[in-house]
Amino acid sequence: MTGLRFKSALAVAASALVLAACGSSEVASPGEGDFGNGGNPTNPGNPTNPAPGTPAMDCPSGFANVGLIANGTLRVCQLPQQIVGNLTVPLRAGTIYSITGRTEVGTDRGIDPAAPTAGSQQGILTVEPGVRVFASGGGDYLIVNRGSQIFAEGTASQPIIFTSRQNIEGTTTATSQGQWGGIVIAGRAPQANCQLTAPVTCTGQVEGTSAFYGGNTAADNSGRLRYVQIKYSGFEISTGNELQALTLAGVGSGTTIEYVQSYNSSDDGIEIFGGNVNLRYLVINGADDDALDTDTGWRGGAQFGIVTQRAPNSTSRSAGFEFSAAPAATPLASRYISQPKIANFTLVGRNSPTDAHTVAHFDTGTKATVINSVFTNVSGSASGCLDIADADTATSAPVFQSVFMSCGISYRASNAARSAGIFTAGSNNTALGTSTLTAPASGTSLSNQTLTFINGANENAVTAASASSAYSWFTNTSYIGAVQNSSDVWWRGWTCGLTADLSC
Repeated sequence: MTGLRFKSALAVAASALVLAACGSSEVASPGEGDFGNGGNPTNPGNPTNPAPGTPAMDCPSGFANVGLIANGTLRVCQLPQQIVGNLTVPLRAGTIYSITGRTEVGTDRGIDPAAPTAGSQQGILTVEPGVRVFASGGGDYLIVNRGSQIFAEGTASQPIIFTSRQNIEGTTTATSQGQWGGIVIAGRAPQANCQLTAPVTCTGQVEGTSAFYGGNTAADNSGRLRYVQIKYSGFEISTGNELQALTLAGVGSGTTIEYVQSYNSSDDGIEIFGGNVNLRYLVINGADDDALDTDTGWRGGAQFGIVTQRAPNSTSRSAGFEFSAAPAATPLASRYISQPKIANFTLVGRNSPTDAHTVAHFDTGTKATVINSVFTNVSGSASGCLDIADADTATSAPVFQSVFMSCGISYRASNAARSAGIFTAGSNNTALGTSTLTAPASGTSLSNQTLTFINGANENAVTAASASSAYSWFTNTSYIGAVQNSSDVWWRGWTCGLTADLSC
């Protein structure tokens, strides 16, 4: 997606199945602890835990029993479209969960945590490890409103999977995409298109929805996403108005986002609108538009990310990174300028016949810091590695340090001089190297996605910069890129589609 888009409402009728509220106090974490094993699936005497291959007889309290799926082997238990109070999605044998329409956690509680909007209600959604949730169409998506939280915490061996009906029915392929909406989290952290002085009126509207986001609480906590797959999502509501796999709007630094995969989104993999949220251990493969797209003043960091882009199916400008700031009409000096901090990413760009699909694109005054990363694209691509698209961004002075680029051309032709000036002003950068990235031992190439992301000799020859010096939240490493060598397997087990033995 290109530029800033504060969007129109998605008109989806929502029938309300309201759970009992747990008071009107502000959201508190339900805490860490044992999620339980979901019962013994081999115990035929318990109707909610049938023998393998047979559906559960019923649904947990608070969920609607809407029938069977997967050739009658799974009971479908539908989440309420309005979740108020506490709702846990338990792991149960013979059970799968669904969302229909706009499924909301809480109602918008406004910008001020000390004075929630009158009549608003909070929700806390907890999803246990190993749970699968599917949706059936583009208008089906999950949104966590301001003042509410989601705790979807899987494990490396039991990720939580959000996917499409077609995937559960076994009809998806390596090119499937856009089969449901995605996940949206709205918080109260600052963003660019708002007033930051008293009275604070920091409100924007989330792309693809009618939900509001923003506030003045930089450390706002919207919960935790850990070991989560989001597959076959993204949907165009109207031209330039899309849902992504994961949208983070005004999300604060108190929120945990780590070990998250976006697979085959029809739009962006992850899009961040403002906020201060930090992310680590990301896998974004097969996004039809941008992998990581930032807008409206994001001031967080992201470390350790694997990006492998899909071959283009249009002439739209798409990138591994597309970083934007505030509207171009706003004077640069008065903007809440985007300050994305990036470390240890490996971006493998598209095999593009034109230069419209630059691997990394920066515009509208983005003051980015990118260190210890690898930008490349597949052999024969006509696109460049880097595009500093406008004078405002050059004035903001992005910083590149220990970045290794290996593309047919280093810079997008129309902005080559500007891009070269910024990149070479950094330290220990390589503008036109030779990639030696390799694939995992059981790697494969899936539908034009080049799945080589493990460092080779040339990448490992680059001396890494001190990541924590650039951003205190970062972890220091002795290498650049996302994956140092074949023994570095932080991505294995909870992801799909990166190797032949881990299909999606």
